[in-house]
Amino acid sequence: QAQLVESGGGLAQAGDSMKLSCTVSGVTFSRYAMGWFRQAPGKERGLIAAIAWNGLNTVYADSVKGRFTVSRDNGQSTLYLQMMNLKPEDTAVYYCAVARHPFGVASRYQTDFGSWGQGTQVTVSS
Repeated sequence: QAQLVESGGGLAQAGDSMKLSCTVSGVTFSRYAMGWFRQAPGKERGLIAAIAWNGLNTVYADSVKGRFTVSRDNGQSTLYLQMMNLKPEDTAVYYCAVARHPFGVASRYQTDFGSWGQGTQVTVSS
């Protein structure tokens, strides 16, 4: 079973940049699509970005397109989310997730992901 540990969250001001990391163990990381999701207070968890197992396709939520970049380092079994030009509405708990099945494309759907990290808080002040 996969274990995922997010890191890199914290406090930021509007306009700042921040990079989140997600280290994965327990599965062959390079075979699985990965995703970043977030949940703000009072809202449902939703997709931020996802990346295919081979890194060849990515998907983003409209709210973060052009500001956030998802990437992966298969040698380090680590998923990244580079966030730029942060806004107060980016405040949320951010989760990484690994796909249920290997060799998949980037997916927008939470049901395609089977294991989740514990989340890392990102707070952006205006």
